[in-house]
Formats: sequence, C-alpha cells, structure tokens
Amino acid sequence: MARKFLYFFSFCIILVIAGAFLLARFPTELTKLAMVPTAPFTPVTPLEANAYEDPKLWYSRPGIGVSDPARWQPAYAGDRGLLPTPAEPKAQFAVFFVHPTSYVNRASWNAPLENGGDPEAERIARIYLRGMASPFNAASEIWAPRYRQATMGAFLTDASEGRQAIDAAYADVREAFRFFLSTVDPGTPIVLAGHSQGSLHLKRLIAEEVKGKPVAARVVAAYLVGWPVSPLHDLPVMGLSACTAADQTGCVLSWSSFAEPADPALVLDAYATAPALDGKAPGIEPMLCTNPLTGLTGGAADKSANLGTLVPEDSMEKGELVPALVPAACDKRGLLLIGAPPEMGSYVLPGNNYHVYDLPLFWANTQADVARRVGAWKPAR
Repeated sequence: MARKFLYFFSFCIILVIAGAFLLARFPTELTKLAMVPTAPFTPVTPLEANAYEDPKLWYSRPGIGVSDPARWQPAYAGDRGLLPTPAEPKAQFAVFFVHPTSYVNRASWNAPLENGGDPEAERIARIYLRGMASPFNAASEIWAPRYRQATMGAFLTDASEGRQAIDAAYADVREAFRFFLSTVDPGTPIVLAGHSQGSLHLKRLIAEEVKGKPVAARVVAAYLVGWPVSPLHDLPVMGLSACTAADQTGCVLSWSSFAEPADPALVLDAYATAPALDGKAPGIEPMLCTNPLTGLTGGAADKSANLGTLVPEDSMEKGELVPALVPAACDKRGLLLIGAPPEMGSYVLPGNNYHVYDLPLFWANTQADVARRVGAWKPAR
C-alpha cells in the first residue's frame, strides 16, 4: 500500500527524535509510536458538491492576486529582489496542482479544514507551493486546493484507519478537480502536477476521472513527482504513456532525486512490495524515471543543461535560481541521481535523498518543459 513508500520519510523524522541507536533496533515500533494517531478514526464527512466554490478552499486560483503562493517568482543569483510576476500569462493553459503532506500531527487522521485548518500544516503547504507549484506560473490559471490530507502516520499502519484517511483525502482532491473542470473553459489545455502525497492522489484521479473521458484529450502532461510510478502496473491503468520526447503531450513525467553515494534501500523495498494501481506489486521492475533536464524517459545530462536550481534559504520561504548546479541521470533502478550532494538546506533526508527538493532542483527546466509541451499541444490537435 501507499503507506510503505512514506515509511522511509517517517523513518527520517524519527531518526532525529529517537536517535540512531534506538531506531536501528526498533525502527517500526518507534516510527509508529511517533507518527501514527492513537485516537480512533472519525469518519470524514464528504464535502458538499459545491464546497469548492468557496475561494477559502484554495491556496491558488484565479483572482487571489499577489498572495497566491504559486505565482511567486524567484530571481537568478545576483539579481536584486524578486522578479515580478508577468502581468499577462505567457500561454493559455490551466494547472491543477496537489501539494504534498504538510500535516504530521497525530491528533487526528486527517488535517482539518474548518477554522483555517492546522496553522503549521497551512504554513508549510504554502511554502511547498512557492517552491513546487511556481515553476508552472506561466499558466493562465493555477488551481491548488486545500484538502483534508492524510497525516503522515496514516501511511505507516496496516489498520483500516490509515486507508480510510487516504481515501478521505483523495475524495476531497476529486471534488476539487470536478469543480476545476466545471470552471475552466472546455477548450483550455490542462497540466496536472503534484508532489509526494499529491502525486499519489493524482495517479488515482487520472485513472478514475480522466482515463476514457473527454478531458483526457486536454491533458498536456502529468508531473507526478516524488512518488513512484510503475510503467507496467500504473501507466496502463491511467491510460497515459511515459514522456519519451521533449515535446510529447498526453504523457507522464516522474522522478525521485538522490545525490551520490545514494542509499535508496528502504524506498526501493517499499516500491517493490506496495501494490500499484492494478493491485500488483512491481517487484524488481524499475520505477518510471524522467530526466527533468531533457524531458525524456531515462538517460543522463550534464549540469550545464540545468537552467536553474531554486536554492532556498533555510526557512524555505525565499530562494534564488542558480544555473548549472546539478546534473541528472536515471539509473537502472529508476532513481534520478544528481551527482555530489549540493547544498540545498537542512531538509535532505538520510541516504542522500533529496525528496523535498525534487522540483526545486530543476525549477527552470520544469518551467521550460511545460511551456514546450503546451506549445506542442495545439498543433497536435
């Protein structure tokens, strides 16, 4: 199940809390103790069908203005201040972005939405959107919903509560997407993007709400970053292929970043044993690896091809673009290797796992990639 993949990231949090020695002896017990809610699961009441008409349920959407975190734009190193957001979008396309897990509270299985939600989870979600959704800010519309995300601990238990929490989070994302589709002009091309838990929900959303429906023809690309995608067990269920050309549309991009020497054992074990969308575990099959420097599946590119890495301040609230900082190469396991560890801040995970920085590492290339695919979408149709 999906919980196995996030096991690794909870493992890292416990490393700080409990200490390496105890964790080495009791990793499962300590992880669950620290992260899994002890309270009974309270069924999450489905949102009203029109709930997402309320602007308060969106971090990003048309009309929010300068406070929209996805509309933030960094400057290149050496520039002073921040580059202004262009007055006019560069292209007519709409982005639906689902943010990663920002709620780690074990007081409940799902993050609250009422009364402004959990303050810390809300603060972190906005920071994530500044760094991860901003590469898509050339879009005419960016929509990023608030949703009752599953807490980190929901992914760490075999109890039914964990699956219920994940399903409840997905139900909110689905309702937000349905409203998004009802609002965006039916002729507008669409980009789907997310990270970590957000990508998990988008995989299911594509399989259930996009495949075989008219909207499928409008999908420019799906950026499912920071969550494993199985070429054999996920993509056929989603009805989309991997991106094998830089200007291909209607395809999927996905990568998980590690510096070298990389120790991805726990991630690979989780991927191998967790059922994919078709219900089967991928085993030793490599995960989908898109090289974000080329836009192609697999392969390698030198750091000179990196147009700009978003290097954050330690608070993660600001940063600047640094060209040619890291290379990228997909290895035979489907991991994206970025060479020697770059200095990105305090949130690099053990094993040289740059999960938190999957999109910032390739900020400018992602921006260029989506612009190129949007440009190719209209001639293809």
